[in-house]
Amino acid sequence: MSKITRPLRSVLYIPGSKERALDKARGLPTDAIIFDLEDAVIPDEKTSARDTLARALQQGGYGSRFKVVRINGLDTEWGREDAQAAAQMDCDAILLPKVESPADLDTLSEIVGDIPLWAMMETPGAMLNAAAIGSHPMLQCMVMGTNDLNKDLQTRVRPDRLPLMTGLGLCVLAAKANGIAIIDGVYNAFKDDEGHRAECDQGRDMGFDGKSLIHPAQLDVANAAFSPSEAEADLARRQIAAFDEMQATGQGVAVVDGRIVENLHVATARETLAKLDAIAALKTE
Repeated sequence: MSKITRPLRSVLYIPGSKERALDKARGLPTDAIIFDLEDAVIPDEKTSARDTLARALQQGGYGSRFKVVRINGLDTEWGREDAQAAAQMDCDAILLPKVESPADLDTLSEIVGDIPLWAMMETPGAMLNAAAIGSHPMLQCMVMGTNDLNKDLQTRVRPDRLPLMTGLGLCVLAAKANGIAIIDGVYNAFKDDEGHRAECDQGRDMGFDGKSLIHPAQLDVANAAFSPSEAEADLARRQIAAFDEMQATGQGVAVVDGRIVENLHVATARETLAKLDAIAALKTE
């Protein structure tokens, strides 16, 4: 299974049944799109949405945006046919909702073959099985479903997301242990930039690769939050320069801003600059 090496700062949900939204998405500055056949599509349109989405993806025009199709659960009347249809679409991965265990991903893989899988992590069972789910050989990314998790945990929704911290942390650990991507859950108040920015910053600090979004108005905040800042880029360059100079001159230690620079700091610095290069490449496409 190939790992995702490109930025996934912003991952925007788009209804698979809405031709206008599918067309508009071609021009939005999102790193990835989740073409949704599940929650965003009413039951009467579930079947026709497959055809609408297939036509849009065949038409193309989405550039380098990572294209993911979220199907209905395999325990629903639409799930298996969704999976069969998605396997024939021009997409990069298929997202399965309410994954509880690796067995759910096994079942989907039997239908779609070697297409990479993404998993919605949105139930208490998923949190407890995160390590096993994260090690599935076809899994490429986890996506937090924080609204459903709040519901199942019967928590109060708090700005600090304290009731969700155990689950979020377990999933981040599972993703990092297996070298796969992980995307934070949505922020529902799409007109509240300040609150959205705070939650993006929190997710970034926890180790999430990006934020799932419900509205294009949230794109700029997410893209900025999950991009290295100018200060971070400057520090990375100075750390690399100091470390290289130390090795070239044979000095015993490299120091930047009063802090010792070791191999691990240089590795992080190089990752920071590589991410900036990847983001710059996206902007030129």
